[in-house]
Amino acid sequence: MSLSGRLESSAIKDYIEVSKPRIVIVLVITAVTSMLAATRFDGTPNSAWDISFWKLSLLIICGSLSSMGASAINQFYDRNIDNLMTRTSKRPIPSGRLKANNVLIYGLALCVASVTLAWFTLNPMATFMIALGIFFYVVIYTLLLKRRNVWNIVIGGFAGSAASMAGWATTTNSMDLLGFLVGWLVFMWTPPHFWCLAIKTKEEYSKANVPMLPVVYGDKVTAKYIFINSLILIPYSISLYFFGLGILYLVVAVVSGTLMAIYHYKLLQNPNPEFAWKAYKVTAPYLVVIFIGIALDSLWYFRF
Repeated sequence: MSLSGRLESSAIKDYIEVSKPRIVIVLVITAVTSMLAATRFDGTPNSAWDISFWKLSLLIICGSLSSMGASAINQFYDRNIDNLMTRTSKRPIPSGRLKANNVLIYGLALCVASVTLAWFTLNPMATFMIALGIFFYVVIYTLLLKRRNVWNIVIGGFAGSAASMAGWATTTNSMDLLGFLVGWLVFMWTPPHFWCLAIKTKEEYSKANVPMLPVVYGDKVTAKYIFINSLILIPYSISLYFFGLGILYLVVAVVSGTLMAIYHYKLLQNPNPEFAWKAYKVTAPYLVVIFIGIALDSLWYFRF
């Protein structure tokens, strides 16, 4: 491979990195599984998972573009604090591999493309939810809250909920109560999950002057909030059965929620960065597991 070819390949990898592909995958999974789950509740008899391949593909494309674009704008704005933290100092902008303005243009272009494509191929409600997700992540979380408010990740967590709601709306052309409640699971899960990471990286956030909960109140208080949040999340997730979800979902919610609560209780007993990192990794799959459970529940639907 020529030098120019290697440089082009390296640049592509860097643009993929600023797009935060792991977050993209998780959000696309929540959108697609919500889309599948909603086929059980769209008013059409015996229509579970009866969706158009093209509509599914377009949701994946629009959801991916919006998440990639919002993430790139986030890294553009955070460039002056990313170089202060070990965890983020090697990202493409602070390391000098990509120019900040190029990343901003890339992010804005993807966001505009995602909303435009959704408007012409999905429906107005799905488009609104995609745009709302971008707005919450870029404006509410990144620009307004992250560096100013200790509850930044709590309020900003709605950006993830919007992905699920966009998937639901793609099927139903609207946003009903159950679709909203399913999306709210992401909002409920985000703070305790991210606070575990914040305990692990507290010193770095402190150095960058970012008021994450453990920076302001310490590890012990943060561990209490994490555990309390878990205790709220479990009954909330179980309550969705009474709004229409089935037995398979209920079992997944109880088992996965209990496992997460156990690790968060252990964190309460050992509020230190090492165990917080372990809790972060163990409980990270919760969101994917429970949303896959929601999708499968609509296919094999059974209620007492």
